[in-house]
Formats: sequence, structure tokens, C-alpha cells
Amino acid sequence: MKSMVLTGLNRIDIIDKPIPSIRRPDEVLIRMKSVGICGSDIHYFLEGRIGSQIVEYPFTIGHEGSGIIEETGQEVTGVSPGDRVAIEPAMACFHCDQCMAGRFNTCRNMRFLGCPGQAEGCLSEYLVMPSSSCHPIPGNISFDQATLAEPLSIGLYAVSLASSVTGKTIGILGSGPIGVSVMLAARAQGAGRIFMTDKIDARLDLARLMGADWTGNPDSTDIANAIRSEGFSQFDLIFECCGKQEAVDQAISLLAPGGKLMIVGIPSFPRWSFDVDDLRRKELSVLNVRRQNETLAKTIDMIASGKLCADKMKTHDFTLDEAEKAFNLVASYAEGVMKAVIHI
Repeated sequence: MKSMVLTGLNRIDIIDKPIPSIRRPDEVLIRMKSVGICGSDIHYFLEGRIGSQIVEYPFTIGHEGSGIIEETGQEVTGVSPGDRVAIEPAMACFHCDQCMAGRFNTCRNMRFLGCPGQAEGCLSEYLVMPSSSCHPIPGNISFDQATLAEPLSIGLYAVSLASSVTGKTIGILGSGPIGVSVMLAARAQGAGRIFMTDKIDARLDLARLMGADWTGNPDSTDIANAIRSEGFSQFDLIFECCGKQEAVDQAISLLAPGGKLMIVGIPSFPRWSFDVDDLRRKELSVLNVRRQNETLAKTIDMIASGKLCADKMKTHDFTLDEAEKAFNLVASYAEGVMKAVIHI
């Protein structure tokens, strides 16, 4: 089978590998159809690491995927050969203290698709996964929509952790795929006005098209003054979705006393810093969002029912042979790219 592998910083090769075999009775073989390129994939492509997760070359990445079940292990129930599925990239052990507490996303023995030291990714023609990671998709959902369900599930989880957003005016700093996923989830949960920022105007244009009420570019706009001119002063809730220190600094200044900062973005540096004076005097809460926890199935249901529509998020299509071109495009934020999908 064909497989995409990282062979060095900014280097991708398409190689031939044996088709993987089912080794456990609860596993399935999936013929991959669509794989989305995530910001974390770009970290591995450009920097070879995210924190302590360091790539050992060659390595296959990719964790946003959908496909067709080709074969099942002897103990598999719930899915059968021929089923179309969205893939949950997190493989929890279901036995540790975190799993027993329902915190599957912080499993002590987590294996995650495309994560160095854990599991090879899904940018290959075939993939073996536990059947528990396979969510059947209805006929009215395309493979691309099923692939988008993974980032959307992170947005839905982040909104659920923030408690009720119904009627609230919220800020979202970073209007890439995760920021837009948060916006769509917040809109579906009845949020009031949604303010979004980004340094790429094309992303702001798309965010407005998809439902943001107000957008601003901090490189060309005084965000605080612009928001005040809209008749709004401070936020009770802000989602940081770009992994940038300056976004966290801005969030601290924009939050009202008693406000909450949800950190969803993944930084490329090892430590955040906070203005302790503002953080303490305002009694602000800071909550990190670790991927998602049991929200993929709900996301699929919401896509099928029309409550979540992220079709406009996908802006570019590529074949597996064009993977390096796709990664360079996403890494350079060129051509107004929001989400690039590789078709296999």
C-alpha cells in the first residue's frame, strides 16, 4: 500500500508498505478515503515535535480520517465489512483511573493516531484500528464531512467544558479550523454574539460567511477599541484557538472580572505566561482543553441532522501523491486555505 511518511523537517515521501494485519480480535482493517490536515500535523512537519512528542523518522502522521471497513476481528461487534466510518484517533485503555473516571482523553496509557511514540497515523491506504474507534456514518454524510467531524468534536467539547453559552457574547481568538469549529458549536448551542480574530483576512472572511457576527485582524485593528465601538466592553468567556502568547495576553485584557479563558490552541513553545496582576485582580479562570472526550458520535449526529454544517471549512482537495504540496500549502497559509483534505 501507499503511505505518506515524514523523512525529515519539511520532507515527505510516498513509500510502499505492507497492508497492516489485524492482530487483535477487537481490531478492524479500514480502507482510508479522506484525511484532513491538522495544525498539529504541521507542527510535526515543520518542527518535528510537539513538546515532548518528538518524531523519529520515518513516521506517518494524520489523525482526522474516514474510510470503509474491509475486515473485522473475531470479537468485533457494532461494525461490519462495508460500513462507512469516521475514526476516533484516541485509543484509550479503558482500565486506568482516568478512564474509570470517564476522562478517556487523559488516559494514562493513551495511544493517538499520528502521535510519535504512540501510533502511526492514517495517511496511508489502509489502517488497523480498535473497533471502539470506529463510528458508523449515515448515508447523508460524505467521507469529507466525516473527516471534519474530528475537529468539530473538539469545538463541541470545548464549548461543553465552558458550561452554558446560551445567549452569551463570546470571543474566539484564532479563526482557523479549530476556532471555526468552536464558533459552529457555540452557535449550535445558542450563543449570542460571536467575536472572532485572526491575522489572516481570508480566514476572517470565511468565519463571517460561516456565522461569526464580528471579525477583526489584530495586525490592522485595535481589537479592544473596535469591540468597544460595537457597544461591548469585556467578555465573560474567551476561547484561545491559535496557540499564540499574544492571544493569551489579549484574552486576559479582554476578559471581565470572573471571566473564563479556554485554552484550545497548541503552542509551539513550552510555557505560557500570564499577567498575574490582571489574572488575580479579575479572579479569572483558565481551563485547558485536551482534544475531546466522547463527543465524536454526538458531532456526527449533529452533522447528519443539519445542526452543524462545516462544509465551507474544506477549501482544498489533494491526492495522496500530492501530500507534500498539501502540507506546504497549509504550512504557508497560502491561497486562503482553511482545511485541506487528502483523498486516498
